[in-house]
Amino acid sequence: MQDKRRSKRRASKPKVCRFCETGGVNYIDFKDGEALSKFQTERGKILPRRITGTCLNHQKMLGVAIKRARIISLVL
Repeated sequence: MQDKRRSKRRASKPKVCRFCETGGVNYIDFKDGEALSKFQTERGKILPRRITGTCLNHQKMLGVAIKRARIISLVL
């Protein structure tokens, strides 16, 4: 009976920050709308760290860059 209640969880691979992996990016450019759109949903919401795998510092920079790009209408 206990076997039926167990969930089938997959072992997920560890997520690595894309920006740290490519040589430690110091600034995320808000003018690159194509790259920023990869970190958004179809509705324009910013994806969380647990999904994208970005580190805390780069997630903060990413949020600021997406918000700036929204203001000048580069991304939705």
